Amino acid sequence: MKYIYLTFISAFILTSCGGEGKKSIEDIIATNDLELIRTKKSELEISAQEISEKLKQLEQSIKSLDPQEKIPLITTFHAKEAVFNHFVELQGNVNTKQNLVIYPEFSGVLTQVYVKEGQKVSKGQMLAKIDDGGLSQQLSQLKIQTALAKTTFERQERLWNQKIGSELQYLQAKAAYEGQLEATKQLQQQVGKTVVRAPFSGTIDDVITEQGSVVAPGQSMLFRIVNLDDMYIETEVPERYVSDIVKGKEVKVEFPVLGKKIDAKVRQAGNFINPANRTFKVEVAISNKNKDIKPNLTAKLNINNYTNPKAILIPQSIISENAEGQQYVYTITNKVENKAKVKREFIETGKTQGDYIEVLSGIDNNEEIIVEGARSVKDGQDVKVLNIEDEN
Repeated sequence: MKYIYLTFISAFILTSCGGEGKKSIEDIIATNDLELIRTKKSELEISAQEISEKLKQLEQSIKSLDPQEKIPLITTFHAKEAVFNHFVELQGNVNTKQNLVIYPEFSGVLTQVYVKEGQKVSKGQMLAKIDDGGLSQQLSQLKIQTALAKTTFERQERLWNQKIGSELQYLQAKAAYEGQLEATKQLQQQVGKTVVRAPFSGTIDDVITEQGSVVAPGQSMLFRIVNLDDMYIETEVPERYVSDIVKGKEVKVEFPVLGKKIDAKVRQAGNFINPANRTFKVEVAISNKNKDIKPNLTAKLNINNYTNPKAILIPQSIISENAEGQQYVYTITNKVENKAKVKREFIETGKTQGDYIEVLSGIDNNEEIIVEGARSVKDGQDVKVLNIEDEN
């Protein structure tokens, strides 16, 4: 355009100079006549201004008549197949199956407490002792009687084997010995109940009853023991996901209080639908090596309920809808260099994830879709592509 301007102005100036006594600019300058030079300069400035105005009018007329000057500018991206994982967001609480309050099995005075809060204990370790009320002495006497019954039985057995003595004497000695053994075992079990032991390895979270207190079975809480190794999150899932969320599904777990995120899997999916709220329970096993995850801690769960290995995802913002409720996007065809033609494609959409939505039909892999300018173009319109943005 600048070249046209310069050519036009030069031709005009030359024509003007030629009409004034056939004198060129060089001839006027050669006269060294200041007034003549200034007069000629003023004439040319006026002529140049008039030419500039006329050129502007011509340019506006060209823009209104030339269709190439009206082509809108757009940007596009290529639709590409990718793995699409959809997640259901839920909330759950941390639990452990080894979180237990220990009760006594024997009534009496709590004579000894061998552990304190925060202490780690092993399975079977002695935690406390309850006064047995004289059962230990009874057991000692019973053991002596059992030893005597054993000796009597063994002697009677030897005689019987030598065909000496009656069978009745042998059977009476045997019955007496076996009765003493059974009585001893029962009393040993009773005495064993006076010792409180750890049912599993873990940590004493709370010492509830102090030494010297009178305790009773099923009434007095002695200790709370917790094992933070076998932790899991329990949540309730709406019944519509009963066939999608099953054992082994991927789960992204977040603990907002701890600022911690971990990957896990569904350990168990319940088979019972709660009629009160139409949900089923799901357990998600979690690792707790640092022991920073505590029972009843709140967790956010994103459970994978759908996977499409060849999904096409597009921004939701570029989708339009007609009066019949049909969704569509604009693509480009017949592309030559940076010029192309707009084509409207009706689509069927699926699940969403963030700002993107899955396209089930209507868009092919590698098809070029309009992004910027999608709201201002029409089907069949010519467009100019500025650049290609691969959004996926």
